[in-house]
Amino acid sequence: MTTRRRPQIAAVSVAGLLAVTTVAGAGPATATHEHEPGSNGPGVQAGAQAWAQQAMRWMTLEQKVGQLFVADVWGQSADETHPGNQEKYGVDTPAQVVRRYHVGGVIYFNHGGTDNIETPRQVAGLSNGLQRAALTSAPHLPLTISVDQEGGRVTRLGEPATEYPSAMALGATRDQAAARELASINAEELSAIGIRQNFAPVADVNSNPLNPIIGSRSFSAHPDLAARNVAAQVEGYQEAERYGQTVSTAAKHFPGHGDAATDSHTGLPTIDRTEQEWRETDLPPFRAAIEAGADAIMTAHITVPSLDPSGDPATLSKPIMTGLLRADLGYQGVIVTDSLQMQGVREMYSDSEIPVRALEAGVDQMLMPPDLDVAIDGVLDAVRGGRISEERIDRSVRRILEQKFNRGILFRPFVNERQVPHKVGTPEHKEAVQRVTDRATTVLRNGAGVLPLEDPGKVLVTGWNRPSYPGYPAEPVRALAEELGGTALPTGSSPDPGTIERTVAAAGEADTVVVLTNNLRTGAAQRELVDSLLGTGRPVVAVAVQEPYDPGYADVPTWVATYDWRDVSMTALAKVLLGTSSPRGKLPVDIPSGSDPDTVLYPFDHGLSW
Repeated sequence: MTTRRRPQIAAVSVAGLLAVTTVAGAGPATATHEHEPGSNGPGVQAGAQAWAQQAMRWMTLEQKVGQLFVADVWGQSADETHPGNQEKYGVDTPAQVVRRYHVGGVIYFNHGGTDNIETPRQVAGLSNGLQRAALTSAPHLPLTISVDQEGGRVTRLGEPATEYPSAMALGATRDQAAARELASINAEELSAIGIRQNFAPVADVNSNPLNPIIGSRSFSAHPDLAARNVAAQVEGYQEAERYGQTVSTAAKHFPGHGDAATDSHTGLPTIDRTEQEWRETDLPPFRAAIEAGADAIMTAHITVPSLDPSGDPATLSKPIMTGLLRADLGYQGVIVTDSLQMQGVREMYSDSEIPVRALEAGVDQMLMPPDLDVAIDGVLDAVRGGRISEERIDRSVRRILEQKFNRGILFRPFVNERQVPHKVGTPEHKEAVQRVTDRATTVLRNGAGVLPLEDPGKVLVTGWNRPSYPGYPAEPVRALAEELGGTALPTGSSPDPGTIERTVAAAGEADTVVVLTNNLRTGAAQRELVDSLLGTGRPVVAVAVQEPYDPGYADVPTWVATYDWRDVSMTALAKVLLGTSSPRGKLPVDIPSGSDPDTVLYPFDHGLSW
């Protein structure tokens, strides 16, 4: 492997013009934008092509290859010294990472990752600092700053920003206009803090109830419902003018992660569908995303033998990326990998070989390689050795630059930090999201007419809870108890016998018990808790607060599904339990019996109301 030099190249011609005009907020002289930046009008598209082609003339091969990567950086400000950057990149600050590698983008995470997110205004400052680093160093191109802000359990930016229900909760409302509206709100808030790409919506059809990683991140187990919601959200992020700047989407995870029985973070799932089954089940939401104009499609680290018998992950499969996505579906936008740190893509090839094979497959941009030096050097070696042509690199760089142009990043890379409180987490946004979420709560069963709790008396709220930390709300047990005016007794995901005994004793003193569940299939201790509470003789309301499949594993007379546990969903749940609003959610999936998967206990479209 050759050792890559990092020359400091002076800005010249178009590159220099770009730096000046971008900071000033004007478009470069070569751009002919008849429509507003960020729209999908033909004038903007023509301008994007002309500008991208001209900008590449002044870029070195190293700079072009840098644009092919999206990096994760450590720290909450561009100039914060963080040991994570030193460990991974050999530099101290996020800004130094941007300057050193010429990356095309950066992705933010909250607690448990690179710890980029504390408050919306802080994120805006980080974004401005990183854009400043990019624009004042070669090749003087603004970054595409991205995040995974799906809603529900995959939420990076929490309070005081607006929180969103899960995709499956939106599926339960059957309201595509609402899905579009929430995407538009999300786009306004993300763009206000400098994030201009959301790796969403999830286009996977959760056809396998045992799927360990998708679940409620999917809109539905039915392709048509998923497809309608995916199209609506792509339009909401990329086209809605009501909320100002638009945000690139990345429909994920192509060719479809919904039938996986393995988590691709830890292994390589195999999808055993025929091609016809894939076309009927997994393809429709991705086709809908493409027809809606999705800026990007994210790959899946899965194998689909009927589509490519080689055994390669789809991310590295030319028959899938080029044969299906490019040739068959006609997709011409950016193809971006899922994280290259995931085990599903690392089982067969080295970290230097993976990005080369991804490019050969037809991918444009690589997300979060475990060793960026190794990944970039692998691509440079492949070009210099003749394995990949520079023209092939240019095709991907052109798509990446055109996306930046069309989203207006070139024209307005910086954000007004003082305006963040007026655009993020506003009462208007939160009220709109609450109205939508109120229509998602789904009552599956109401034995003896326990609901609504018109005179609940002393209420005990117990069961599964999530500890509070940045980016996540207060424990859902406590949040719901506060809404109901009850007592909170969280037990966690695996209560021990002593905890169960104390909870049963507390239930004996209550008039009504509400128990939250999450993943009863593998949670034997949670199942024991539910059974023990039923044994008290008190009315028990069980609530599946993430995946809706828990009712297949416990025979409780009263079952409710919320599809996620964020505060906005707990508020909606409390309204249904207390009778201040009627349940209107309809199941977007079938719920099978846990002991007999061929028996459907609660079918698609089921949902009680009063």
